[in-house]
Amino acid sequence: MQVQKSPPSEVDASIVVVSFNTRDVLRECLLSVYREAGSLHLQVIVVDNASTDGSPEMIEREFPEVELIRSEINLGFGSANNLGIQSARGRFVVFLNSDAFLTEGSLRRSVAHMNDNPRAGLGGGRLIGRDGSWQPSARMFPTVLSDLIVHSGLAARFPRSRFFGRADRTWANEMEAAEVDWVPGAYSIIRSDALTATGPFDPRFFLYYEEVDLCMRIKQKGYSIWYWPDIAVVHIGGESSRQICSLEMSRTGAQLLLWRMRSMLLYYRKHHGPAARIAMMVEIVWYWMRSQRRRLSKDPNRRISARTYVSMISIMNQAWRDTNGGRFSPVQPW
Repeated sequence: MQVQKSPPSEVDASIVVVSFNTRDVLRECLLSVYREAGSLHLQVIVVDNASTDGSPEMIEREFPEVELIRSEINLGFGSANNLGIQSARGRFVVFLNSDAFLTEGSLRRSVAHMNDNPRAGLGGGRLIGRDGSWQPSARMFPTVLSDLIVHSGLAARFPRSRFFGRADRTWANEMEAAEVDWVPGAYSIIRSDALTATGPFDPRFFLYYEEVDLCMRIKQKGYSIWYWPDIAVVHIGGESSRQICSLEMSRTGAQLLLWRMRSMLLYYRKHHGPAARIAMMVEIVWYWMRSQRRRLSKDPNRRISARTYVSMISIMNQAWRDTNGGRFSPVQPW
């Protein structure tokens, strides 16, 4: 299962995996990479974000061919990938989450699609759960209107509507290839030339929105972003950071929500200027409306969710202060 290291001119793809305390799934991830290498010449890079679960030691012991980069602090997703990019020698760079696993033929098809589509700067595949369930894999750039539709629940209620299902393209046939705005960072393949033209991930995004920003910049350089459904990737972390508003929010959940809100404000300010304030107000107003509907309910779970929505308003206000309305990123690690 070893992948022979190749001279720079012969490396088809550099696989960059960022890991933070994911030893067991990381092992499964790397095994899937080697299983799918076939005749491809690969460079496999793991950037460890100061794990304490023995992940680096596992890599050194079980995967000595992997180029391991140890960070003394948690750099987040984008900056850690940027470390890997500095060492990448391939014609293409593949970003693969440590909790994502390649399926049969997925890597070879990725390289073939990029070879056949010289305008494609970055491409992604069909993300699925272990049970085969579909995860949003081909998306459109965030807008205030799209955010409002998602928050209102209309996107979930009318997924086949081109208007209401716009954000995640839920109206589209998931088995048809399409040019899209962006694909999730769990799996993507990028042309090295495009990466050179656009630059790496914006380090201001500690977590969330970094891949959206990168895809935006790639399109601005004249490249296209593609979704290819014949590239199937199992991703087990797709639901891990979502909030369940019928329960009290955990400390970890509140932290992830704060990070998501900070990154949202940074993104909107960077690409849409004053719209950052509108995006912030849309969320706050929606959370307030939801809290008011639930606070007088006789159902205790609904009263709990009312308190959760009030907490979310407070977190959004904190995110606004932390980033000065999306103008700068707080000191990292967040």
